[in-house]
Order: sequence, then C-alpha cells, then structure tokens
Amino acid sequence: MWWLKIVQVFKIKELRNKILFVLGVFIVFRIMANIPVPGVNAENLRTFFNQFQVFGLLNAFTGGSLDRLSIVMLGLGPYITSVVILQLLTMIFPALEKMYKEEGESGKKKFEQYGRIATVPLAMLNSYAMLVLFQRQNAIHFGSPITLFTAIMAITAGTVFLMWLGELITERGIGNGVSLLIFAGIVSSIPSNIRQVAVSWDSSQIPGTIAFFAMSLIIIAGVVIFNESRRNIPVSYAKRVRGSKMYGGASTYLPLNVNPAGVMPVIFALSILSFPQMITSVLKTRPGLIGSVSNFIDTSLYGNTQQSLITHGVLYFLLVVVFTYFYTAVTFDPKTISQNLQKMGGFIPGIRPGESTANFIKFILNRVLLIGAIFLGLIAVMPYIIQGFTSVTAFKFLVGGTSLLIVVSVVLETMRQINSQLQMREYDTF
Repeated sequence: MWWLKIVQVFKIKELRNKILFVLGVFIVFRIMANIPVPGVNAENLRTFFNQFQVFGLLNAFTGGSLDRLSIVMLGLGPYITSVVILQLLTMIFPALEKMYKEEGESGKKKFEQYGRIATVPLAMLNSYAMLVLFQRQNAIHFGSPITLFTAIMAITAGTVFLMWLGELITERGIGNGVSLLIFAGIVSSIPSNIRQVAVSWDSSQIPGTIAFFAMSLIIIAGVVIFNESRRNIPVSYAKRVRGSKMYGGASTYLPLNVNPAGVMPVIFALSILSFPQMITSVLKTRPGLIGSVSNFIDTSLYGNTQQSLITHGVLYFLLVVVFTYFYTAVTFDPKTISQNLQKMGGFIPGIRPGESTANFIKFILNRVLLIGAIFLGLIAVMPYIIQGFTSVTAFKFLVGGTSLLIVVSVVLETMRQINSQLQMREYDTF
C-alpha cells in the first residue's frame, strides 16, 4: 500500500530530514514569491497577462511570481539559459568540452561555476527587458532610473538566491533542485486556477473542460508509460579464474530509457523560446531596420493570431526534439559505457568490444531517442493542437500540457529516487 511506504519513509531519519528540508525550501520560495517590486499597478498587470499568453505560461512556472512582479519573478530561467548556452559552446570550443567531459568532477565543478557566473548578467538583461516592457504597457511605473536600477538588482539577487536554493535541494535533499522548484511553482498555482474556474463557470465551458481533462489523462498516461519504458541491450560477462574460484559467466542487460533526457528538454525549450521576446520587446519600438525586424519576430512568434500560434507551436516542437538529442548527447556517453563494460569483462553478444560496442550502443540509442523526442514534442504542443481542433481559447489549454508533463515527470523521478533510497537501506539491513 502506498500509505505504508509513506510511513516507512518518515521512519527513516535521514530520508525524513531530506524530505523536510525540501519542504522547508519550498516554503522559503513561496515567501519570496510574495515579496513584490515597488511601483506595481495590479489591475494593469493582470490585463497584460491576459493578453500575452506566453507570459502567462512563464507565470505558471514561477508560481505566480511573475504577475506579482516579485523578486523571484524570473524563476530559474536565466540559470537554465546560461547552462544551455554553455553546453552549446562545448560543441564549438574543444577546451570547454574537455573540461566538462574529460576532467572529471573538478572539470564539472568549474563548468557549473561558469554557469552561475553567466546567470548574473543574463538575469540583469532579462529583468531590465521585462520591466521596460511592463512599463511601456503602463503596468508599472518607476519614478527615477535609480528606482529601476534597484528593482533590477533586487530581481537579479532573487534569481541568484533561487539558484542557490535549487543547488541545496540537489545536494542535501532528494531529486533535481531546478525541476523541483519549477514543480513547486506549478503546483502552487493550482488552487487559484481552480478558484478562478469556479468563479467564472459557465455552461459554455463544458466542452472545453471535458477536452482539458481528457488531454490531462492522455498526458499523464503517456508520460508514465514513456518514462518507464526501456530498451534492454543484452550483456554477457566472460568467465575468469582467480585461484581456485571462477567468476563471471553471467548474463544481464543494459537498460536504455526511451526518454533518457526526462523533462529537461521542455524546460530548455521554454527558456530559449521566451528569451527572444525579452529582446524584441525592447527593440521593436526603435526606428529603422532593427525595430522592423524585432517587430516582425514579435508579431510572428508571440502575437495573438492563429498564424503566430501555429508558428510558435511548430518552433516549440522542434526545439523540444533538438534539445532531447542535445541533452542526451551531453549526459550520456556510449564510449564511456563501452570502456566500463570492457574493464569489467562484459561484452554485447555478436559485437566486438571497444569502438564497435560504442557505435552499436549509439545506434540503438538514436533509434530509441527518436521515439522519445517525438513523444515529448507532441505532449508539449498538444494544447495547441486541441485549441486548433476545438477552437477553445481558454488559457488553461496553453498551460495544461507542458505543466502536466513537468509535474508528472518530476513526481516519477522523485518517487524513483525515494524507492532507490528505501531499497538501499533494506539491502543494508538484510
């Protein structure tokens, strides 16, 4: 029974402390999400978010921090963007790739430090662009440049503090800190969304609500099935004689996840897709070619027309697919797995050890990954597809698909880590 497992979790002191620590960080995050930047016109800000659905999606991920203009209004977006940019640069600069992949733990720590440093200027640029956009929409007003600068520094500090909290969760808690904080932001907005639907309920919303719940069930079932799916590669171990005893000779398998990247490609795609809007919102009012190009990009990708919605959905799908391959290439190295198998005396039947084994694993991974990438992309753009077929323009459709995908994926991954902790302790006791 599931409740017996919960009781078992809280009986183990170390595991209980980790879960309580994560919950404590969530409380700190929610307190910070309600500390606003001064000069906010709440009514104008609410109207702005109803007009621009992309910002509403980002607002859902920050747990309502954005529409309150809190000091953590950017969430972990700048940090995620900086990590994506650095990982892309590993393909251009061999020294950076060597640091990340070949220098071991010290190289990864340097790489992560570069990501933290790059987060600061990105957060300053992002906060400035958003505050200027809100100011032009008369949603906020700053009396002087000093007040604007203070607000930018406060938002940047909030982003860095949130980044630190995420790393604390990864180090001292359970699960990935970035994913869990995004999960906390999404879940925290559920009660207000339910209240909003209840207050504005109309019988004409019944078809849209039914479609929303049907889509939710499909997403939940699909995420569970694909996250738990594996492609097993058979592995055998050669027999070895040491003294008077014989070791090895066993057969096992190497499991390859259909979706090895998890939910990170969706988070990366959203961060990259929202970044150009920050730039174009500032530049589109300028005269000349820069203003014309910025206005064209802003209208084509982030407008409220059917054409811009289709363009945005197609680009979103392609980014999710690309980042699925990219994130897997960064985190999963077939050559390293081949070398480890060879060191332990393992081999894939019918495949020569070494480079041939690495190429075979890479071939199988690419075939499996194609299914996982297309699945992630379809789940991410499913709200756009449903809106196109049903002509329902309710904002919840634009939030529901991606939010459910992230929530279910994070819950499954966290449950998997908790189960592994329980199994490890049961093994130690045995």
